[in-house]
Amino acid sequence: MPTAVRLPAWLAVAGAVLIGVLTAAQARVNGQLGLRLGDGFVAAAISFGSGLVIVAVLSALLPEGRAGLQRLVAGVRARSIPSWMLAGGAAGAFTVATQGLTVGVIGVSLFTVGYVAGQVVCSLTLDRLGYGPGGAVAVTLPRVVGGGLALVAVAISLAGGAGDAVPVWMLVLPFLVGAGVAWQQATNGRLRARVGTAITATFVNFLGGTVILVVVAVIHVAVVGPPRALPAEPWIYTGGALGVVYIFLSAALVAYTGVLLLALGIVVGQLFTAVVLDAVWPAVASPGLVTEIAMVSVALVGVVVAAVPWRRARRR
Repeated sequence: MPTAVRLPAWLAVAGAVLIGVLTAAQARVNGQLGLRLGDGFVAAAISFGSGLVIVAVLSALLPEGRAGLQRLVAGVRARSIPSWMLAGGAAGAFTVATQGLTVGVIGVSLFTVGYVAGQVVCSLTLDRLGYGPGGAVAVTLPRVVGGGLALVAVAISLAGGAGDAVPVWMLVLPFLVGAGVAWQQATNGRLRARVGTAITATFVNFLGGTVILVVVAVIHVAVVGPPRALPAEPWIYTGGALGVVYIFLSAALVAYTGVLLLALGIVVGQLFTAVVLDAVWPAVASPGLVTEIAMVSVALVGVVVAAVPWRRARRR
């Protein structure tokens, strides 16, 4: 199995911020697709299905991808890779379905802050339990304070009553998505460690998620009828490609950052991007530019507090 290359902490955190940027962009794209189709489930199936096609092609073309698939099949047959390691796609399916159902109405910012709350709470727990590929990560005071500041950012976004005009379930679902994504990132990191490449971990996610979403979409269409006509703009179908990149990066970086630090870096990228997207493309329940800048600033401080290796000076 390939030996892992050690990454500088700043580069791993920068990668986590990039994941956040891509996640927020995907939320807006999938939200618009769901809004235009009038069916968030069909939009999610289209998004995940396109991502599956991309990662399947990469897995077939790249030697690393082919070798990873061989190790995956051998591991499943030998039962050295348990079935729960293959379930990360369920969280991904839930994520894109929620994006398609909510973001077009509540905006990227409100989706993101609910997502942040769930991600931080679950990440702290998973790190403490040692669920991630790097084993147990000490829940130190700076990490707790950093996570707490991320939750303060959530409180700031809701303090002005921005969520009063939307159904409660639209605010609860993003929280559950955040918790699921924290678990997904840790699970994907462990699967990557077993198969030796993030490409294969990403493929497993998209395969499982696509199967789930296609089944759900077919049932939903059978019950409520077909969606509206497909939009003509190419950009509205880029959610799958964005998902391939950020799931790949998550699986590759979580071993270097731990679940919580990865989550906090993602939070910064998400919130900054959410501010930009909601400023140029506001949704009905957007909390407003001043509130968004305040919550981004608090979240950024939280990442710095959690990421900097605070040490007491030793007396000589």
